[in-house]
Amino acid sequence: MNPIVTLVLSFVLVGAWAAQGVRWLRVLQREHYDPSSMNRFLARWSSPQVGPARPVDRKEPRPITLSHLTMGALVVAILIHNVGVAVAATIIYGAFCPQGLGLKGRTSRLQWTRRLRTVAVASGLVAALVVVVAAVGGRVLWGLVVVVWGVPLTLDLTTRLLRPWEKRQSQVFVEKAQRRLQQVDPTVVAITGSYGKTSTKNHLADLLQRDGDVVATPKSFNNRAGLSRAINEGLVDGTRVFIAEMGTYGPGEIADLCSWCPPELSVITAIGPVHLERMGSLETIEQAKFEITQRAATVVVNVDDLLLRAWPARLTGKTVRTAGSKVDADVQVRVVGDEWVVVVDGATVATTAPLASVQPTNLACAIAAALLLGLSIDDLGSRLAAVSPVANRANVITAPSGVVVIDDTFNANPASADASVRLLASQPVSGRRVVITPGLIELGREQYRENAILATTVRDIGAELVVVNRTNVRALRDGYAGEIRRFNHRDDAVAWVRSSLGPGDAVLYLNDLPDHYI
Repeated sequence: MNPIVTLVLSFVLVGAWAAQGVRWLRVLQREHYDPSSMNRFLARWSSPQVGPARPVDRKEPRPITLSHLTMGALVVAILIHNVGVAVAATIIYGAFCPQGLGLKGRTSRLQWTRRLRTVAVASGLVAALVVVVAAVGGRVLWGLVVVVWGVPLTLDLTTRLLRPWEKRQSQVFVEKAQRRLQQVDPTVVAITGSYGKTSTKNHLADLLQRDGDVVATPKSFNNRAGLSRAINEGLVDGTRVFIAEMGTYGPGEIADLCSWCPPELSVITAIGPVHLERMGSLETIEQAKFEITQRAATVVVNVDDLLLRAWPARLTGKTVRTAGSKVDADVQVRVVGDEWVVVVDGATVATTAPLASVQPTNLACAIAAALLLGLSIDDLGSRLAAVSPVANRANVITAPSGVVVIDDTFNANPASADASVRLLASQPVSGRRVVITPGLIELGREQYRENAILATTVRDIGAELVVVNRTNVRALRDGYAGEIRRFNHRDDAVAWVRSSLGPGDAVLYLNDLPDHYI
């Protein structure tokens, strides 16, 4: 091939490689630098209308996408040893595929953090090495073809290789946070759970805030980097109680957090199939969450959760307080008619009107922890008025249009989704009820079934189903077994609501996926 043509095509292929890099770096960053996310999302975007974990007995044609067409052209080019066809297919793929996975992103723009720059440079060096080796053999264009198609694999490998170095880098901030904790010496409360941990954390902070000197981790700062940052930036002199939310994607992570941020009191809110796609089984999830109890002298356990009901017997040598709203517990928030009744050790200690967008079980866990931290029962009744809902978690408002809106877009799991649909059913409206959702994610082999169950529940309450994105569309359609509406983007669904619903209608926005999902 003419050297000038080769040079021009090389520059174009480098541009295609850069476009692929920006796309997949965004996915990697949004997935918290989980290397295995590269393969999962590549599979999703390569077959954008086939939901994950489809039952094997459902024979449905897989859609043909531009990714498939260019991949087919590449295979033909390799078989016939035609570099021109390979280059053309690669340029098209690099510039435009996967379709819909944009360069900028609408909800998850790329943030050029120090870690992202490190991964980008490392993957670039690997790609350069491949091209240099290919150039030595006189096949520079083939080398560039390989690196364009291999961007997800390169990012996977470089992220894995950089993990030990990244841990050493973060250790500086961890050690600083550990010193700060020792200097301030607050009572540390650690809260975890498959769901409910952020709400419980915020409710506990609300109950204690009148006493002052209480600091809680902001938002969902619940991993190694987030927790150390919360301590280094937010733990002020004189802090009496530090409330640390702790999350995990697998065994060992919470144990690591507790090793340098050791809790005196731990709270466990739920065990469920959240991040099941990553962790593989409920047993692994439970094992990972149990780590939060190992250093704590006192543990609050939500016994509304069937799996957690067995934990008190396992926690020998520790003080255990049970909490819940549905079964007998040391601390209960019972829903009795139009009141919530707080019961502590069998005695009614407070009553309150239902707290809007607050889940009684989460509140019971927070109350149990607050009492252990010194809140008097006499003060409890007045403190309940300070408990506020957490943003985007089943918040109910009436829009200026007169439509009742339930905002449950922060995240969703099977239990919370069912509760939100029931909440929609309970709204005193005379018109239409609508659920707008992309469905539930990260449920592994259970994802199809759980989304089908969700859609069936929506149908059973007489609500209309509007499906956003394509990730779960087949499962939701099958479960609903009726006519659904479909939008590729949530903004389009919101526009439809504004033009179609009015006074007397209600809509539930259930879950919201970042746009690196299809």
